[in-house]
Amino acid sequence: MAEDAQERTELPTQKRRDEARKRGELPRSHELNTAAVVLVTGMGLEFLGPHIGKGLGILLRSDLVLSRAQAFDESHAIAALAGSLTTALHVCLPLLGLTVVAALLAPLALGGWNLSPTALAPNFTRLSPIAGFGRMFSARSAVELAKAFAKFLLVAIMGWLFLRSKAGELLALGAEPLKAGIIHAISLGGSALVQLGSALALIAAVDVPWQMHQHTQRLRMSREEIRQELRESEGAPEVKGRIRSLRQRVARRRMMQEVPKADVVITNPTHFAVALRYDERRMRAPTVTAKGADVIATRIREVATEHLVPIFEAPPLARALHASVDIGEEIPASLYVSVAQVLTYIYQLRAARRGGAAAPAPPALDPTVDAARH
Repeated sequence: MAEDAQERTELPTQKRRDEARKRGELPRSHELNTAAVVLVTGMGLEFLGPHIGKGLGILLRSDLVLSRAQAFDESHAIAALAGSLTTALHVCLPLLGLTVVAALLAPLALGGWNLSPTALAPNFTRLSPIAGFGRMFSARSAVELAKAFAKFLLVAIMGWLFLRSKAGELLALGAEPLKAGIIHAISLGGSALVQLGSALALIAAVDVPWQMHQHTQRLRMSREEIRQELRESEGAPEVKGRIRSLRQRVARRRMMQEVPKADVVITNPTHFAVALRYDERRMRAPTVTAKGADVIATRIREVATEHLVPIFEAPPLARALHASVDIGEEIPASLYVSVAQVLTYIYQLRAARRGGAAAPAPPALDPTVDAARH
């Protein structure tokens, strides 16, 4: 049983994924990045071919035309080289920009960007020969070898098909004018990259789910690890129980402070006690200020006795109030009649005591109280 508990059979929690991200452990697919760069570069050559071809044609013609003085001037060669490099950079800059954008955006499709100082720190365990041999003969290495072989086959087949279909055009490039030949060659290069990129995209379509699966497998957790994480994040059960007990104690203390302000305490007479207060100027209906059962009910009765709050025994009404009304809430409409009878009796009792008159008879409560409680 102990061994089973340590088996990593559970999916990783979000906290474990976040910790892995901080360490720089994310699912990555080199095939996806390569396919994106090759495809974007190929399409860029297709659309920007005329612009690049025109610029390179002008560059070739201007750099190959030299006067006698320029040919024997050493300083001119350096300036001419710098000017040629600047012109070539301006011509190819849009294509380079597209390639850089593709290289930056491709990781967003799988894990996003992540700058982790932990991943940049040196890890000397990677220099271990034993660990290196273990990685060489692992299942992951076998999969990587299979991917490399599949990539080689696809690229080779796509290259062979492209050369076979474009052999005539490639051979005819030498007979074309310089400007047209450069543009045509760039267009053929773009087509070749698009086809190769499509083959790499097929590999990426298989590699991306595999990398995500492998990443999840490496982060899997045992049940004990999940329980330990819950204890660390939410606190130990003993601590939570202690906090809950303190909160309940504070709530009871506040509740007992409201008992002296009540108009009446309705009891079971021993099992339940509910304190009610009513202010017709500020309340729509009587409100429960305190309630409790057993020990708490006894304490409510004691506080009420100490502060001369009337106690009225009405078991059905006490049970109904305790079951259906929370502290601080108004009583439901179904109990209006019974509570009104009790409060009227209490007010009459107070008036009789002040005037020295005989006490009124207790009311006969509404017999539907038990039904209302259910």
